[in-house]
Amino acid sequence: MTMNLKLNPELLTLPNLLTCFRFVAAPVLLWLAWHGHKNLFLILLAVSFLSDALDGIAARLTGQVTQFGAVLDSWADVIIYLVIAISAWWLWPDVVKRELIYVVLIISSYLIPSIVGMVKFGSFTSYHTWTVKLAAAAMALTLYVLFLGGPAWPFRIAAVLCTLAAAEEIAITLILTEKRSNISSLWSVLKHLPQPTSTTNQHNK
Repeated sequence: MTMNLKLNPELLTLPNLLTCFRFVAAPVLLWLAWHGHKNLFLILLAVSFLSDALDGIAARLTGQVTQFGAVLDSWADVIIYLVIAISAWWLWPDVVKRELIYVVLIISSYLIPSIVGMVKFGSFTSYHTWTVKLAAAAMALTLYVLFLGGPAWPFRIAAVLCTLAAAEEIAITLILTEKRSNISSLWSVLKHLPQPTSTTNQHNK
């Protein structure tokens, strides 16, 4: 008796493999943080951020932008940012305590839109708006400034950007009547809403 074990070909694309790197990196990041390897943690985290930037570019260049890939990317993002929160507590507890309000803002900005999407559509939302991309880039860069002993204000600005991006995502979810992915902005949703029809009665004399 033989068994045919076939991997889903949709998974085995360059964009999705880049995304899956973050799933593999997550437990390694936790291990490095638990054992106090700050430099190795920061290097692997930088590679994870790079994979996050490259998977979308690869998807567009290869014409492999899919709903599956968008959802996979959202799961990878949530996992990595939870790992960052846990690891930062282990490696830089004093910094996390000092910036706790902003850390909570960032974690909430990733979790709350996901929860709202789960409640309305039964699955993660994967909009990848320009605001989210800007906030994610700002957060990634300012984390290094913070962890390497730089000023805290860039990180705090990034936390506010993450909060604004989350508010936009929640608004998009509330407006949409069916699940969609890869939406550039709230404005792009609003401008495609059906316009109310006029019900004025005209009488020809």
